[in-house]
Amino acid sequence: MSGTSISDRAVPGLLTKADLSGGLSFEEVRLLLALTDPEDVRALLETADRVRARVVGDEVHLRGLVEFSNYCRKNCAYCGLRRDNSHVERYRLSADEIISIAGDLDQRGIRTVVLQSGEDLSYSAEALADIIRRIKQSTSLAVTLSVGERPRVHYEMWKQAGADRYLLRHETVNRELFDAMECGTSFENRMRCIRDLRELDYQVGIGFMVGLPGQTLDDLAGDLMFVKEMQPDMLGIGPFIPASETPLAGRPGGSLEQTLKCVALGRILTRDTLIPATTALATIDEFGYELGLRAGANVVMPNWTPLDCREQYAIYPNKRCLREDPDIWLCTLKERIAAMGRAVSAGRGHSPKKAALSAD
Repeated sequence: MSGTSISDRAVPGLLTKADLSGGLSFEEVRLLLALTDPEDVRALLETADRVRARVVGDEVHLRGLVEFSNYCRKNCAYCGLRRDNSHVERYRLSADEIISIAGDLDQRGIRTVVLQSGEDLSYSAEALADIIRRIKQSTSLAVTLSVGERPRVHYEMWKQAGADRYLLRHETVNRELFDAMECGTSFENRMRCIRDLRELDYQVGIGFMVGLPGQTLDDLAGDLMFVKEMQPDMLGIGPFIPASETPLAGRPGGSLEQTLKCVALGRILTRDTLIPATTALATIDEFGYELGLRAGANVVMPNWTPLDCREQYAIYPNKRCLREDPDIWLCTLKERIAAMGRAVSAGRGHSPKKAALSAD
């Protein structure tokens, strides 16, 4: 934002304020996003890590990700699963396959299953509700959905069936940039969905990508101020990674440092929100999980999609953990978390913002 009256000399004071309360203004958030001095950036990330340790502790929550369909009715400019990409081999998992994977996660002590897909309407609202009920009846798992924009009545049906959480990134609060991403929907409808989910008492996750073509520091600061206002239960922030066969193929991707700054500010501004060290972050850096966890994150989502389907869920290329045996990868992941002095949570990891659930 041009004309800001805050000088770089104010950084130590801003970080003290961030540590104590997180009550930062748009201009202050933008200044911190603009930091380039390595010492200042490190101080920002360390501040977020202190807030994380003090507010939510050292536990890392694992969520087993099941990408059950890569069909999508939308044509988002950044996504490799977009409707018009004819180079993707499409697949769908059956209800029995999904429920079997959920049982496998339960046996391994992963307490949440994340059911994610493109916007594939071949799974009716009733069919998904039946899958949710069967998982809740046969396991001790929390169920998170990430299947896009649907009518409120569908969200209500899934909540009644036992769904606990819903992930739906807001993408950006810049409406022109939102429209440029060709999401096949309006900003207003995306906000309607998020509002419906909150009113239905889901634990709701929002989020955005860092480094989208045309995105500015003002846009990122605006997204973070929206996050501050919303105080979501979950917050997903990852770098933009250009995918082939999309309108944004060949464009520069989001940077590691800027993504980590956004994760850190997400922690500072929300305090107790559940924040993942995303697979996208781990895709652009070998130690992305650790870096995210040291910048304020407290969730990791190991991929439990069947090995023969993972490569086809190509939202972006070269995604981390495409070919690793899930049991071996889970063991490695736990070792890496322990090496940081952190512990894998034995609970379901419900939102601390939902007081009645957070003790579970």
